[in-house]
Amino acid sequence: MLTVDFSRFPLAPGDRVLDLGCGAGRHAFECYRRGAQVVALDQNGEEIREVAKWFAAMKEAGEAPEGASATAMEGDALNLPFPDESFDVVIISEVMEHIPDDKGVLAEMVRVLKPGGRIAVTVPRYGPEKICWALSDAYHEVEGGHIRIYKADELLARMREAGLKPYGTHHAHALHSPYWWLKCAFGVDNDKALPVRAYHKLLVWDIMKKPFATRFAEQLLNPVVGKSFVAYATKPHTPKVGE
Repeated sequence: MLTVDFSRFPLAPGDRVLDLGCGAGRHAFECYRRGAQVVALDQNGEEIREVAKWFAAMKEAGEAPEGASATAMEGDALNLPFPDESFDVVIISEVMEHIPDDKGVLAEMVRVLKPGGRIAVTVPRYGPEKICWALSDAYHEVEGGHIRIYKADELLARMREAGLKPYGTHHAHALHSPYWWLKCAFGVDNDKALPVRAYHKLLVWDIMKKPFATRFAEQLLNPVVGKSFVAYATKPHTPKVGE
């Protein structure tokens, strides 16, 4: 289940990609399949070890084209272990809402992104997220949980302040908003509640089968109740002295 839309966020074979806060690796895997040179970074060592195993399995199965590469590593988003202008593409998906110093994270991403490079940022959308917070304190008060809710214009302003030039936005995962509302209503750790189990089965079926009816419905609902807000931006070229 991808949040970044690669039809709006072009990726060329050989692009050097940083998936920052990669989690389980869904975007890193897609970039690898598309022939990129991927670095998947997260502070969670257990998840990174799983991502590394999946990279190895994908290579063994021939899922990645020749020339693609993939590395999984632990790291700190506020102190990235890479030189300036190391990456053509940076993705940070559903991460910034967890980090107190989000301006510091943006600054680090801009630092390691090449001039002319592209960045994709996804965060929980303001409206659906507010409902989750209203329904459950446990949803956002757990350690490592969400510490802020972004309005779209606030996130875009922070990206501009960091030196990025946004060029497109959209919403994603409308069908997932009701699932999280149910989770919050019945208890975020209560997976046995019948409505939660039933809706989860629907989501798994939708992800696996991708039927036209639900795909079409989600496209219609995304502008209204899409769970995620997605923003794309470029890092402008800085004119050299004398230009």
